[in-house]
Amino acid sequence: MSKILITCAITGSIHTPSMSPYLPITADEIATQSIDAAEAGAAILHLHARDPRTGRPSAAVEHFMGFLPRISAATDAVLNLSTGGSAVMSLNDRLAAPRAVAPEMCSLNMGTMNFALYPAVARIKEWKHDWEKPFLENSDDLVFKNTPRDIATILHDLGQERGARFEFECYDMSHLTMLRHFADRGLVEPPFFIQFVFGVLGGMGPDPENLTHMVHLADRLFGSDYAFSVLAAGRHQIPMASMAAAMGGHVRVGLEDNLMLSKGVLAKCSADQVTKIRRIVDEMGRIPATPDEARAMLGLKGAATTAI
Repeated sequence: MSKILITCAITGSIHTPSMSPYLPITADEIATQSIDAAEAGAAILHLHARDPRTGRPSAAVEHFMGFLPRISAATDAVLNLSTGGSAVMSLNDRLAAPRAVAPEMCSLNMGTMNFALYPAVARIKEWKHDWEKPFLENSDDLVFKNTPRDIATILHDLGQERGARFEFECYDMSHLTMLRHFADRGLVEPPFFIQFVFGVLGGMGPDPENLTHMVHLADRLFGSDYAFSVLAAGRHQIPMASMAAAMGGHVRVGLEDNLMLSKGVLAKCSADQVTKIRRIVDEMGRIPATPDEARAMLGLKGAATTAI
């Protein structure tokens, strides 16, 4: 219980450039913030790409390769590539980079769901790019598609064929049931690393009782074969992560999930949030796991086996 995995999600596909001048967009910005987050104590780096000209979420292999080799050369952190990309991308687009680089670890959203971002529009007064406002506004009719067939494809192509392990992103209790289904089909084996996701409009609310319920359900479904981590959107990030750490779970922070460091204060980089949660878990007696300890805990294949 003492060892705790700190994951840092660097940029994501939800926040737009107009929301914060510190959101990393270019390959240099993503690489720098990733390296700094690893040096601050993050054992796992959860990575998306952006088009450096517009800041749009990107699935292009060349955009990922703009920063992956630099991060890999500078740190031994586990590089965890998103298979979610953005809800407006096709499955083949979302999987282009993971298929090309065969990473140690990938994220995997365990179901199709509404993914509503439009409330953020009211908070933005000036827009840097023409695409941002329509992108957010139109999310009132946006579905993130990950059907059972999609999930099976990801498990086969990245897990069975390329040896990746997964951060199973569960936004609701039905997603835990879906993970149990795929385990029963033999498409994924323990240990399971489950990321409970709170605060996205379309998924679970960031309520403490939702976390305790998810842990009880995961205990019933997976016994001792799993570890859980928590990410929560916006101002709920640190309180929910702190609760997870106190319960023996793991934590995720980073600008993908929350642009703020404290009330009214923008985080200037993801490393600031890593430093903050590390201070909290230190006070609890939890010890941040090193990247190699993370690999051992999660059964990862090792960085040398990737094409990064």
